[in-house]
Amino acid sequence: MIGQIIGGLIVGVIARLIMPGKEVFPAGIVGWILTAILGIVGAVIGGFIARALWAGENYTAGWIMSIVGAIVLLVIVRMIFGTKNTMS
Repeated sequence: MIGQIIGGLIVGVIARLIMPGKEVFPAGIVGWILTAILGIVGAVIGGFIARALWAGENYTAGWIMSIVGAIVLLVIVRMIFGTKNTMS
């Protein structure tokens, strides 16, 4: 469980670094928790995409598909909530 949270945090941070712009996530610990959740759910989405396209039923998402899934989820979050406007 702790490994999944740490792995999700890493995947979420990588996905947020790859995607330009800022999300509407709050600063501080809540933002880090939301980033970890984004990474964990992204891994699930990445596994689903891989199973739908080429992998077998018992496939678990690797790092690349986890990041792809997190990016897909990040795009959906941005479409729903928008991005943070940094202009003052």
